[in-house]
Amino acid sequence: MYTLFIKRSLDLILSVIGFVILIPLTIVIYLALLFIHGGKPLFRQLRPGKHEKNFYILKFKTMNDGKDSLGNLLPDEQRITKLGMFLRKTSLDEIPQLINIINGDMSLIGPRPLKVSYLPYYTRKESTRHTIRPGITGLAQISGRNLLQWDERLQKDVEYVENLSFALDCKILFRTLFKVVRSEGVALDSETGMIDLDEYRRGGQDLSSLTPE
Repeated sequence: MYTLFIKRSLDLILSVIGFVILIPLTIVIYLALLFIHGGKPLFRQLRPGKHEKNFYILKFKTMNDGKDSLGNLLPDEQRITKLGMFLRKTSLDEIPQLINIINGDMSLIGPRPLKVSYLPYYTRKESTRHTIRPGITGLAQISGRNLLQWDERLQKDVEYVENLSFALDCKILFRTLFKVVRSEGVALDSETGMIDLDEYRRGGQDLSSLTPE
């Protein structure tokens, strides 16, 4: 009952209320980024949602488009702006995803939507993360946010899907708010040694050994 009806209703009600309350702050951030990033305040990227149906995730842009002499984008740590780092630490860069929730592409709580290019690299069990709507926050995020390594992160997503309940969602929501206030577990992937999942799995990780029988 909760998964089929109540969860979506709560997502819609809370995201609409949150979006209305945050309109003044959203306008301020949008205008600031409009100036800082030369007319590009929003980040849009195709991500797989429920049943692997693709949608465009929305975020406030936290990095500029700085490139080297060869035209390649500079490393993340060289492109992130001071305002961008603040938005990440406070999770304010996620505000536009309330629109994704209202549109029905996302939930407040669920596995984070990752890159489309990662789809061939999940094990069968890990692919269950796509049987529900992805979320702004989830069990992996309160267990270490982006400081977890890939295997741990994906295992937490599976654990969430297998134990989804109203009580678990409440626990994740309150712990997320606590971590955001304290700015815990926030870092760029390049600072934690994280590489893309497809690169990680191609680099010697044996998928057959990870696939449940």
